Amino acid sequence: MALAWRKLRKAFYLETSLRILHLCPPSSCAPWISVPRLSLHTKPSMPPCDFSPERYQSLPYSRALEIHKQHLSPVETAYFQKPLLLHQGHMEWLFDSEGNRYLDFFSGIVTVSVGHCHPKVTAVAQKQMDHLWHTSSVFFHPPMHEYAEKLAELLPEPLKVIFLVNSGSEANDLAMVMARTYSKHTDIISFRGGYHGCSPYTLGLTNVGIYKMELPNGMGCQSTMCPDVFRGPWGGSYCRDSPVQTVRKCSCTPDCCQAKEQYIEQFKETLNTSVAKSIAGFFAEPIQVQTGFGRLGSHFWGFQSHDVLPDIVTMAKGIGNGFPMAAVVTTPEIAKSLAKCLQHFNTFGGSPLACAIGSAVLQVIKEENLQKNSQEVGTYMLLKFAELRDEFDIIGDVRGKGLMMGIEMVQDKMSRQPLPKTEVNQIHEDCKDMGLLVGRGGIFSQTFRIAPPMCITKLEVDFAFEVFRTALLQHMERRAK
Repeated sequence: MALAWRKLRKAFYLETSLRILHLCPPSSCAPWISVPRLSLHTKPSMPPCDFSPERYQSLPYSRALEIHKQHLSPVETAYFQKPLLLHQGHMEWLFDSEGNRYLDFFSGIVTVSVGHCHPKVTAVAQKQMDHLWHTSSVFFHPPMHEYAEKLAELLPEPLKVIFLVNSGSEANDLAMVMARTYSKHTDIISFRGGYHGCSPYTLGLTNVGIYKMELPNGMGCQSTMCPDVFRGPWGGSYCRDSPVQTVRKCSCTPDCCQAKEQYIEQFKETLNTSVAKSIAGFFAEPIQVQTGFGRLGSHFWGFQSHDVLPDIVTMAKGIGNGFPMAAVVTTPEIAKSLAKCLQHFNTFGGSPLACAIGSAVLQVIKEENLQKNSQEVGTYMLLKFAELRDEFDIIGDVRGKGLMMGIEMVQDKMSRQPLPKTEVNQIHEDCKDMGLLVGRGGIFSQTFRIAPPMCITKLEVDFAFEVFRTALLQHMERRAK
């Protein structure tokens, strides 16, 4: 399908923004409900870890829960019946307040790219904090210029002008302004199922029902069908650029995906019916997951795998290994058009601390060959977990590339109806109880998000596989009762 997308003149690809097709936070189930635990299966042995966390000496759990209820957002976003109170992290491992160790296969919503508290990144951050934490961009400082040069070297011509901001939502906001300013048009198209942020602007781009508000927002945004070869009307077992294909049959061949033309025709229908004659831009993801900074394995940037040159690239998530940081990269021509119309300014964007950390992340990715590791370990992981799809009828699809994977749970493969949220919750809890943390998402919260830090090993993938398989076996036994 990649070649067909070249026909689109304006493609605004989001590399590591806050979105995904089948992956959005779940609604919490009722707190403190007891789920029966089965003891028929041996808990998989956790791989060794040469790190010992400090003793937890902060707030008691009950006090943290009380403060959360009284003073923090009432929107229920915390995972698990009893939310984890995390205390410390080291590379691919997390430790809670009770000293329990967990293998992190979600990376803080696919944000911790090179590992929790990576020693090299931590050392750079500490050194920079001793020199200069913050000064606004009205002043020059070396970390900002050094980082801009390093990041620009990784992007193709003419994507060489960088705007440093603080989050994916902010980056997408700015990209929308750029597109409209340069094109002098208003309408912007994005894929259904995509999450791009919750700011008033990006809510228009976001096409997941639970994030939509009954208030005016995101004017001038329209959605179009996402090429989904598992749930969509076209495509199947020959249509993915991935080591793992969907099991759904199609009339395509390995070298000729017929579905691409049908999705292109559907997009043309959107152009003919839902937007003005000329649009400002089209926001699209190379894969509807976070694909930048080497996580894809085959390429450093996701758009490179489709042989497409976008006009604007937004990036966040893994850019700072968890430090609040984001960027918008565009061409000199588009950047100049923005400068003529808008005095864009950002107080915290491109701070000395953020840029020092960003440079350290790029250095670690290169020195530790983490893109190669994403390719090798990620392919191993995808093929391994695809075995579970063949074993269990409640796994409808295993998809992904590199170190990012979605496992879509269904009632059965024939109907492809989402597995009820209560059942997915139980599997999620069982994985956590055995020491594995995975993400959740999907329009019905039916998909497990798997995206470990890029330093992960095959031994740890084997452990995650055994945990997930055990949780599925336990679930099937519950079903049989």
